[in-house]
Amino acid sequence: MIDWLPAVIVMAVCIIIAVARILIGPGAPTRLVAFDTTNTLVVASMVIVGMMFNHAIFIDVAIVYALLSFTMTLYVAKFIGGSKF
Repeated sequence: MIDWLPAVIVMAVCIIIAVARILIGPGAPTRLVAFDTTNTLVVASMVIVGMMFNHAIFIDVAIVYALLSFTMTLYVAKFIGGSKF
């Protein structure tokens, strides 16, 4: 468990920085990119947790979360761009 501690700390710091960018971002596109970065970091964190505890279910959940995150990013980017759905 202690072997994974540096990876967990780095991921937590990166997530905190990305969330700060979401909160103080100058515009909607910047916030969208920060939100997508946060989602990617969460997926990577779920994979790390799956390897830490040796459970494959975390990897499966991370894959589904990544697909939903990608779809959400596409829809929000289209909405920000002003295109019709």
